[in-house]
Amino acid sequence: MKLYNLKDKNEIVNFSNAVKLGLGSKQGLFFPEKLPILSQEKITKLLKKKFIPRSQKILSLLIGNEIQKKNIYSSVKSAFSSYKPKIYNLKKNISCFELFHGPTLAFKDYGAKFMAQILSLLNKKNKKSTTILTATSGDTGAAVAHAFYKIKNIKVIILYPKGKISDIQRKLFSTLGKNITTIAIDGSFDDCQELVKKSFNDQEIKKYTQLNSANSINISRLFAQICYFFEIFHLIHKNSEKKIVISIPCGNFGNLTAALLAKSMGLKIKKLILSTNSNDTIPRFLKTGIWNPFPTISTISNAMDISKPNNWTRVQEIFKRKKWNIKDLGYGSVSEKETRKKIQELFKKYKYISEPHSSIAYTLLKRKLKKEEHGIFLGTAHPIKFKNTVEEVLKIKLKKPDIISNLSNLKELCHNIKPNFNTLKKILINT
Repeated sequence: MKLYNLKDKNEIVNFSNAVKLGLGSKQGLFFPEKLPILSQEKITKLLKKKFIPRSQKILSLLIGNEIQKKNIYSSVKSAFSSYKPKIYNLKKNISCFELFHGPTLAFKDYGAKFMAQILSLLNKKNKKSTTILTATSGDTGAAVAHAFYKIKNIKVIILYPKGKISDIQRKLFSTLGKNITTIAIDGSFDDCQELVKKSFNDQEIKKYTQLNSANSINISRLFAQICYFFEIFHLIHKNSEKKIVISIPCGNFGNLTAALLAKSMGLKIKKLILSTNSNDTIPRFLKTGIWNPFPTISTISNAMDISKPNNWTRVQEIFKRKKWNIKDLGYGSVSEKETRKKIQELFKKYKYISEPHSSIAYTLLKRKLKKEEHGIFLGTAHPIKFKNTVEEVLKIKLKKPDIISNLSNLKELCHNIKPNFNTLKKILINT
């Protein structure tokens, strides 16, 4: 597979190099030169397969012969075998697609674990070490830390906005140690993301370390996420005659990009809805045509507190390449008040415990769903990760899953710095 840099289309790399580099020159994201298009007959056959063999087939189609199929299969099996997405039916035409049945209780487990397996495979071949530098607005940090924990020749450095992610989100990665280093930045997620971008452009850092990122900017994570959109159609096959509409809570827009790539391959998604919180740069852009990011504000749906989503350039590229009308995207933003109200509604109407991000996706789905359609909203994180908010809104006590029952007893290992690039640079060179 060949991929080009969206900011420098003369920079063309293969899949392995795109994974190892993470970002191209000028901080550009990599995008596939060719996208496989499957006939409906082939998609029907794919949907009859189980999750792991189907995912191996999809990823092999995307990556090509560059990585042997047996190695893709072993990477998929290692990444996906301990957990599977699930459908929770609220009513006949509305379901939640739960992606939080993994080791860190968030959808990012899938992409992060697959990337870890692929990068480990590539490092073994080249006998090189890698430093993963990634920013998290909530769930990425834990997923990446657990995916790469104790993997040889890979060090991980995670930046997060101090005081702006939940305690459980933070403790899932700040207590590990070993090859995982965590840094609290006194600023916003956008500040963290800016530090990551500057690091990738710094020539002195490049002399001392092979730098990579495990955010959804890395193409391996994005490809892995395509697989579970096919799983939606496998799990709701009884309603396959319905027109499927999927509402996605959007932060850095990785899930939306993956869904659009699945659709471009031939998956019959009728409509996609991008759902944001008060950090509504993209809904305002789609409405007015004016790009005007406001300063990021903190919300209870903190993983979506992003004003300049990286993957938006990939979204635009898909629409341009496929000659689709970007105005066909559903979109909208949800206030804090409405987010809380819909968490209550889901519990009272359906006895379903939701967290803020999936509540936002549900809200936009309800606004836009038509009678003849089947609506799916993504459940991207377990409610326990937002324990304080959910318990306060619903006036209930949440039961802790076994995965996090011992977190409170573990010591946190964390640096604290201002959003100063030179300070971070010293840490990167000396870690």
